Amino acid sequence: MNFIISSNALLKLLQSLQGVLASSNTLPILDNFLFEIEPKKLTVTASDLETTITAEMSVEAKEKGSVAIPARLLLDTLKAFPEQPLTFNVDNKHFGVEITSDQGTYKMTGFSSAEFPKSPVLEDPTRLMIPAGTLSTAINKTLFATGSDDLRPVMSGIFFDLSEEMVRLVTTDAHKLVRYTRTDLSSPRAASFIVPKKPLTLLKNAFAGTNAEVNVEFNENNASFTFDNLKVVCRLIDGKYPNYEAVIPKQNPNKLTIDRQGFLNAIRRVALFSNKTTHQVRLQITGSQLTLSAEDLDYANEAKENLTCSYDGEDMVIGFNSRFLMDMLNNLDSEHVIVEMSAPNRAGILLPGEGGEQGEDVLMLVMPVMLNN
Repeated sequence: MNFIISSNALLKLLQSLQGVLASSNTLPILDNFLFEIEPKKLTVTASDLETTITAEMSVEAKEKGSVAIPARLLLDTLKAFPEQPLTFNVDNKHFGVEITSDQGTYKMTGFSSAEFPKSPVLEDPTRLMIPAGTLSTAINKTLFATGSDDLRPVMSGIFFDLSEEMVRLVTTDAHKLVRYTRTDLSSPRAASFIVPKKPLTLLKNAFAGTNAEVNVEFNENNASFTFDNLKVVCRLIDGKYPNYEAVIPKQNPNKLTIDRQGFLNAIRRVALFSNKTTHQVRLQITGSQLTLSAEDLDYANEAKENLTCSYDGEDMVIGFNSRFLMDMLNNLDSEHVIVEMSAPNRAGILLPGEGGEQGEDVLMLVMPVMLNN
């Protein structure tokens, strides 16, 4: 079996798959890419058992065949080539792989494709279409708030909450929460599932430069995302997601409106002087003035900045983890941000100050930290 392919095109394809390769696999065969050849078509698969990613491209080939090729060695070899056609010759009996270039010949030992685990096939799935740009934005604005607590695995992924009126993505780690809603998308039926962080990170990276429609399919155990020449299939996280609506305070009479970038830059400066364990910054709001302050008593460090804001509510002092605030402000893209609060011991809500995309609704929640007096 042999085929001819462009070195750069193959490298680009494999780089879109390599994120799924684990540093230590339970099955040695998972350290390989599965190559499946058909006349004029190459399909490459990588998997870690939980997530499987497959990509297709055109090649010069006249016969069918398959082989598993060591992933790291192949990637490193392709990176060392300038753009040129490469000829792959595969020994169907012993699975030896010989690559011929303009400069020379390179041989490596492949493995039988029969050892490679089969990609799960979704039985009786529910389907919906989401534009790649929309799904990319949704993942970008929610992924940072996922948890990493092994004891609460449901919080380590993104919760897809679908209905016939909207598509919603939710993430929380119990300290912060993001609720991203699209009212211009809908599902054929109400459903919910939790997708792990890894496949969504792979998707986010693969969305760069495409404006395709993503075909999302899911059943009780798995979900798949297909667009262009790429397909990602992943096992869903089993468990019940916390009732996120219950933790979002409904009555927030105190509303602060402020320039997002100026607020972010000030927090960044003041936070350098905060306690290295709590990362606490204090917001003191009096009339139209916001005073940001932080201190680290262990080293006698402190910082204070005054900002002009628009404020409707009672004078207030509240403390937040500066890292959480910066994460949220970095993931909002409006010129102004609205911070809604009810009391110093209740969650604060961040909203974009002006309308974003049509049909988009973003809410970010951050829990306060106890102030040192």
